[in-house]
Amino acid sequence: MKFSVPQTLEKIAAILNCDFVGDAFFPVLGMNEIHVVRSGDIVFVDHPKYYDKALSSAASVVLINKKIPCPKGKALLVSEDPFRDFNILSQHFKPFISAAQSIDPDAKIGAGTQLQPNVFIGPNVKIGENCLIHPNVTIVSDAVIGDNVIIGSGTVIGGDAFYYKKGPEGYDPLISCGGVCIENDVHIGTGCTIDRGVTADTTIGAGSKLDNQIQVGHDTLIGKKCLIASQTGIAGCCIIEDEVTIWGQVGTNSGITIGAKAVILGQTGVTKSVAGDKTYFGTPIQESRSKLKELANLRQLPALLQMLKEK
Repeated sequence: MKFSVPQTLEKIAAILNCDFVGDAFFPVLGMNEIHVVRSGDIVFVDHPKYYDKALSSAASVVLINKKIPCPKGKALLVSEDPFRDFNILSQHFKPFISAAQSIDPDAKIGAGTQLQPNVFIGPNVKIGENCLIHPNVTIVSDAVIGDNVIIGSGTVIGGDAFYYKKGPEGYDPLISCGGVCIENDVHIGTGCTIDRGVTADTTIGAGSKLDNQIQVGHDTLIGKKCLIASQTGIAGCCIIEDEVTIWGQVGTNSGITIGAKAVILGQTGVTKSVAGDKTYFGTPIQESRSKLKELANLRQLPALLQMLKEK
């Protein structure tokens, strides 16, 4: 997330009431999670295991829970609770806007786009031309939807990320302030849920088609011309490359990559990243030919055991 107006290190420290290491006028341009962080951004880290990753990232400012030597060209914000303070910054720079009507008056809706009854469109939404948005669709906020997009009834675009940290009194959410980008010619079926990014965008590439009842987690990137069947659940921060086919009831771990033109057969558990141009099946996932041979061999096991018993 980029700030609408560039900030300084001193101003950010004042918002958080925390100490800082670096030039008071060090420029701060935005804030992001580690996997999407860029120069000028703040990134947070609250465990020594990940200090090196944060300090060596593209981030210019590291929100950290210990005063340590500051790498050259960077700055530090020293906080008792970086997770909490990252949320404070999210609320400060991207406060929740309560809706006063079903369609935000500032929503941009292109020519030829049809909105069926009971559609909700929140703030900071742009919809392109010749789209069809069916009844009871909710576009929560911060979404860019391209041309010729179809969204089925009851689908929710832009729900909050499922991202929690266990605290002393339960699970604390990381506040979502990212968005959703749906490119041209995408079709999304009935009853789907496309979560917004935490600080960046969840993206569905041009020409992709999603069946009914599909969950797409926060910050996931789905490529162009993908085909995804019903009841698939894609976790957060996944990369689904171009022209991937995913059949029904597939589930993925977070942070995995599925290579271009891969085919994932139904009821597969994608437990790790897989290369493109291959067909996969099973849990844990493996190439389908190997898995099906394995299952065929297992079916012979009772007969083999019986033969051994008879000997």
